[in-house]
Amino acid sequence: MQRRWSRICALALGTVLLLSILAACGPGTSTTGNNGGAGSTTIKVATDFPVSGQDTANGKPAQNGAELAVKEANDQNFIPGYKFQFVPKDDVGAQGVYDPDTGKKNVTELIGDALVAGIVGPFNSSVAQAEMPVANQAPIVLISPSNTNQCLTREGADIGCSGAQDKVPTLRPTGKTTYFRIATTDDHQGSVIADFLYQKKNYKKAYVVDDTTVYGAGLADIFVKEWKNLGGTIVGNRESKQKSNDYGGTLANIKAAHPDVVFFGGTDSQGGTQFRQQLQNDAGTSSLPFAGGDGIQNTSFAKTIGAKGAPTYATVAKVNETILPAAKTFIDSYNKTYGEDQYGAYSAGGYDCMKIVLAAIKRAIGDGAKTPKDSNDADGGKTFRQAVIDAMMKTDYSGVTGHHTFDSNGDTSNKVISIYQIVEANGKTDYQFVDQISAK
Repeated sequence: MQRRWSRICALALGTVLLLSILAACGPGTSTTGNNGGAGSTTIKVATDFPVSGQDTANGKPAQNGAELAVKEANDQNFIPGYKFQFVPKDDVGAQGVYDPDTGKKNVTELIGDALVAGIVGPFNSSVAQAEMPVANQAPIVLISPSNTNQCLTREGADIGCSGAQDKVPTLRPTGKTTYFRIATTDDHQGSVIADFLYQKKNYKKAYVVDDTTVYGAGLADIFVKEWKNLGGTIVGNRESKQKSNDYGGTLANIKAAHPDVVFFGGTDSQGGTQFRQQLQNDAGTSSLPFAGGDGIQNTSFAKTIGAKGAPTYATVAKVNETILPAAKTFIDSYNKTYGEDQYGAYSAGGYDCMKIVLAAIKRAIGDGAKTPKDSNDADGGKTFRQAVIDAMMKTDYSGVTGHHTFDSNGDTSNKVISIYQIVEANGKTDYQFVDQISAK
């Protein structure tokens, strides 16, 4: 009887001890694995893109690409002993379009979770302008597949980044680089489309309109500068209030100026779609070719505008991965997961950005960095994030969008611009690849 009672007591004590151990581990913060028992085996990686409202066609494909990279990393046991948790954020505001304040709020919330090791995004340069100082002071990696405004990272009158456009001291308050991008900048994108239209299409007179955003105005300024350098004539240069529903005054000015082509610096959600439609529907402007940057290069815009009448051109600030044999595996996997109709201009960019972040995290851990203990371990999070930033600076990555290293400003070494035209083929209306140009 005494021996039986002892066994019962031992069993009870063992159960209590086991429950205590499980409680100490807590949810999502297991301390087993290859991290020396010091930190969480769950590492969070986030995105911030406009994935709802009028910007879904731009942001959702980029988010999908990033999510696919995380899924693959977990399936392949990319860092033995660790699992990645994907945390997507939407920076669309109350007006139904991308919103800098919403983006800033998202990044602030992500920084508050110590387990978040890096953020892929944002999509738009004006949102980046709001997020970068917050991320820089945290510090935490912010890497964009699509931000193209050159003044986010560089200074100088020669690229239009002096005076009021000299933003680097504000965007990089610590003086250290924490922001990266794999898209070529607008001082290249604006120049390449100007060269294409002037030299290859033989247009000599251009009318330029921009949507007044950081991206749109910056792209238009570079286009104007290059057009004049080529010997072309700018017959009109007009700012247009974002999301204007009536471009009647602008159309009247365009008709009076008799341009060969109209260039639009801006995005589809900030008036680009309405502007192009009104040009098409006015007999005095319907025959004018139209061109813009990557802000109008998406399937939704192409389907709305159509391929009939005068041509519509757009650029994307990266290689056209769809013609590269090495990209086939990614494209097939993406289409199988999300659907072919969900593939966008920056699906591959979102994927590569996340792959670069994951590789930096792996490198940091390999160099001895310890993950934070849990979401509330602010000091541990700050130390680990800095190790990831240090690893990002050593990036030497070959992916779907080509080979990327980063200069001291966080800009990619891969400076290629792809040019597209809206066409109708096989019963579908979309952008078709025209040319690919390495920037000067």
